[in-house]
Amino acid sequence: MRILVIGGAGYIGSNAVKQLLDNGYEVVVLDALYTGHRLAVDNRAKFYQGDLKNKFLVSQILRNEKIDAVMHFAAYSLVPESMKNPLKYYDNNVWGMIALLEAMRDARVNYLVFSSSAATYGIPKKLPITEDSPLNPINPYGDTKLMIEKIMHWADKADGIKSVALRYFNVAGASKDGQTGEDHAPETHLIPNILNSAVKGDNKFTIFGDDYDTHDGTNVRDYIQVTDLIDAHILALQYLIKTNLSDVFNLGTEHGYSNLEILQAARKVTGIQIPYTIGPRRSGDPDSLVADSTKARTILHWQPQFESAEDLIASAWQWHQAHHHGYED
Repeated sequence: MRILVIGGAGYIGSNAVKQLLDNGYEVVVLDALYTGHRLAVDNRAKFYQGDLKNKFLVSQILRNEKIDAVMHFAAYSLVPESMKNPLKYYDNNVWGMIALLEAMRDARVNYLVFSSSAATYGIPKKLPITEDSPLNPINPYGDTKLMIEKIMHWADKADGIKSVALRYFNVAGASKDGQTGEDHAPETHLIPNILNSAVKGDNKFTIFGDDYDTHDGTNVRDYIQVTDLIDAHILALQYLIKTNLSDVFNLGTEHGYSNLEILQAARKVTGIQIPYTIGPRRSGDPDSLVADSTKARTILHWQPQFESAEDLIASAWQWHQAHHHGYED
């Protein structure tokens, strides 16, 4: 089976490429390399450089490579940036999906697994968050993900394109061999910033806000290890092919960790007393996001292997120790 991975040079997409190949799939990658890294793409995959919004290019790839299904990871995903430049996010994320669905319709490719987000929920009224919780995003990034889910729903009704949207929470860690991990510029994610501070020994690590409505005042998030996440994508693809039904699933470990708890876990794993400072809140950040992933565990038979913060951070630490300068190493 041949899978087109869009955004396959990014952090999550490159891990998807590796695991798909290891599971016997043939993989073709499309990535514009705006934020991804060519060196992150497994050399067993065929690579095209190009923009998802180039519908002609996408159509040619779908047809010429005889693609059976698509996994879509190509989206801008920085919440603070989306608050400052919302039009950039609507243009790339929403228009990119429209171009993809048009190309899939024309090429008669009918299976799509989409990287959605817990940001579609906004500020939840109760925890943990289930798939039928109210959808009320509080930032443009989350709003684009929700709009895309609605577009996919109507593309299914009109064109028979079956899709699974995976609403996942905070992703971290690296591949099992430690060779595929996070390398963003700028880096905005909590765990890699903590570990970068541990590697470099500087004092620049900042926790943004300590006055949230949580037990220690810092944001609480549900962290999922990237290989567990990709396992769920592969299970979702198999579900689509078996049932021919569109659906949506939460992905998370159902454990919430505050920023300070993640810091303490990182100190334990690394053996380094990582310094930090408290900065102002970032706009668009909810207090707490914790998943109820019962549906994915029951229907997809998904079972994450990395349940503790220490296990997840140990995976990321292996990558950061070997790649002080990201893929430049």
